[in-house]
Amino acid sequence: MPSLTSHAPGPAAAGDGAPATAPARPGRDPFFDNAKYLAIVLVAVGHSWEPLPGSGRLVETLYTFVYTFHMPVFIIIAGYFSRGLDLRSRRVWKLVTSLVVPYAVFEIAYTLFERLTGSPDFSLSPLTPYWLLWFLPALFLWRLTTPFWETVRWPVAVALVIAAMGAVSSNIGGDLHLQRVLQFLPYYVLGLQLRPAHFDLVRRRTVRLASVPVCLVALAAAYWAVPRTTTSWFFRRYGAEQLGSPAWTGAVVTLLLFSCALVLSACFLAWVPNRRLWMTALGAGTLYGYLLHGFVIKGAVKLDLYEVDVVSTPLGRILVSVAAAAMVTALCTPPVRRMFRYAVEPRLDWARKPAPAP
Repeated sequence: MPSLTSHAPGPAAAGDGAPATAPARPGRDPFFDNAKYLAIVLVAVGHSWEPLPGSGRLVETLYTFVYTFHMPVFIIIAGYFSRGLDLRSRRVWKLVTSLVVPYAVFEIAYTLFERLTGSPDFSLSPLTPYWLLWFLPALFLWRLTTPFWETVRWPVAVALVIAAMGAVSSNIGGDLHLQRVLQFLPYYVLGLQLRPAHFDLVRRRTVRLASVPVCLVALAAAYWAVPRTTTSWFFRRYGAEQLGSPAWTGAVVTLLLFSCALVLSACFLAWVPNRRLWMTALGAGTLYGYLLHGFVIKGAVKLDLYEVDVVSTPLGRILVSVAAAAMVTALCTPPVRRMFRYAVEPRLDWARKPAPAP
């Protein structure tokens, strides 16, 4: 995912001459690369389930279960690797080139894709992110606020209050998906507070064993909830009243989803391998998988591949899930990264003024 280096934060992360926020670990940590790869697979599989015709209660149960924690995990990791971020000019430049520029490039690319595939009047609206692109401006805005969260007392509690206010209000508007920016904010702030010892804790064998019954209970709860609620709560895109509920329920659901996401995120991380595997190298390319897999899934919808009879069968749904996992895996590989690096990780040194002489 965007700008999530798997190097542990060191002195450079805190700025020139500033103390590190955590002891540096040499090299890339395979645990985080593995976690990012497995999480991007869940993202792609979840997106592949959305167009399924008559998906059925079982698929909707899995969808609810996965959507409870897969984006919170990404955002927590993003916050963890943003610790000590300062707003010096070189840092701001890096934020712009790694988040704002790819956002602009892919907004244009997805707009052209829609216009060329049956929606000629599809409008380019930079303030209305296309589907999955909301995460780039959200991460940009969160990272701009990092110095504040590292200064304020009780940061997670403050962020939860802001998220709850966002869920209660229905008048925030859709610009840059600010509802999502506010409602997902506590996960980023939580990541800023975490230390290596916290991740070591969830990787203990006792936590791994405890995660099995916890996930079974969560699946049962999701199965019960499917016909009684809407999965739109998990998108964090709307206020409570927009979802047909009293405004005050937004605050309650915010706290409930935060609690569930933390528990299931811990369960997910407990099973992430801590050693270098075949998937480890793919973890460095999750931004590519994230930004590119939307073309494949939307293309499959436009080609009516979801209307093929076999897709409506249990076997077909399994095939769709496996195909989505294989597809996003391929999009994270080095050849794809080399091919699209100009768009995803552009080098724009030519556009930056030279540093002043000392």
